Amino acid sequence: MHDIRVRPTLPADDADPAPRTAEGALQTPAARADASIPAGATGVITIDLAQVRANWRALARHVAPAECAAVVKADAYGLGAERVIPALLDAGCRSFFVATLEEAREARTLAPGAAIFILDGLLPRTEKDVAALCAIPVLSCLDEARAWASLAARSGSAPPVALHIDTGLNRLGLRGPEVARLASDAALLQQLNLALIMSHLACADEADHPMNREQLDTFNQLRAQLPVARASLAASDGLMLGRAFHFDLVRPGYAIYGGQAAPQRVMPVRPVVRVSARILQVQEVAAGGRIGYSASYRALTPRRIATIAAGYADGVFRHASATNDAPGGAVSIRGKRAPIVGRVSMDLITVDVTDIDAPAPGRGDWADLIAPELTIESVGAAAKTIGYEVLTRLGSRFHRVYLDEGN
Repeated sequence: MHDIRVRPTLPADDADPAPRTAEGALQTPAARADASIPAGATGVITIDLAQVRANWRALARHVAPAECAAVVKADAYGLGAERVIPALLDAGCRSFFVATLEEAREARTLAPGAAIFILDGLLPRTEKDVAALCAIPVLSCLDEARAWASLAARSGSAPPVALHIDTGLNRLGLRGPEVARLASDAALLQQLNLALIMSHLACADEADHPMNREQLDTFNQLRAQLPVARASLAASDGLMLGRAFHFDLVRPGYAIYGGQAAPQRVMPVRPVVRVSARILQVQEVAAGGRIGYSASYRALTPRRIATIAAGYADGVFRHASATNDAPGGAVSIRGKRAPIVGRVSMDLITVDVTDIDAPAPGRGDWADLIAPELTIESVGAAAKTIGYEVLTRLGSRFHRVYLDEGN
């Protein structure tokens, strides 16, 4: 079985070797003059693996002596599990959380000796497949517990398992009465090798929300009924609530990828992704001219409009569209904000570049959809969503560049 108690030795300093400006921002494709970017690439997603490692190490130091795991579900939040998992493994991470059995298969290939937790637990008739991977299912109901115990009884051994208890989120997990029933079933518990007892916070991004303390208290009360096992309550935001929330293991995901979901508590991480797209055309639009589908935006004065090769097929939210009465999202061109005007379509967006000059943007130039001055949080807010969705919705058409000059 895999040792999920490993706490790696962390280096004293975080490396930050990727190409950055004097202010520490990832350089644009144009600034890098990267010959590996195909001439026909309409967009580029730049992912800094060295910063992924640095972020994980910073979080690991923050929560020590608790173990710092990594959540790599949804293709490492859209950034590419095939590259991110080995980078985190190299940084010292030894426990990974995925959502599905297929994600567990990929993670096992990339991290052969690590502990792989499956957050979705056991679907019917998957017990043998999970056990064959030496993965650790996170059980959320008594039926799953019985299915895993039955497998243990047939095989003569009890593989490690995690237990998810519901402390108030009312999503996955055993509620109080189910925990009590499990606690009273000695035969069932004997077949369960409890490697971890976990729960999930509902309001961790609001540090002062009373539910944080309520869930902490409920977690302590419920796990006290069960056999002694390692415990985990905090994910990215929860690990900033203090040591009482750390227990034995924390499960950051979004923070590893540079996310800052709680503005009142800045995490010790930096951005790891920049998304840039080509300007296809710049044209003058006279006062009164309509822009985009449904003529939803009208130029009130003469404007200069750039059409950019990115749309909702590439992860630009249609909710980022703008009308004259309701502003939407924006792009950044050489660090200057250019608002989206009109509808976001499948492949294109139109932005107002009238106020960007010296030199004026032109055909073939790059516009940033995500950048240090245009964070994933601000992009999400402009589209009435969150940064988590921004990352996981990144499209597959853009060329990907992985920077890892520190390794």
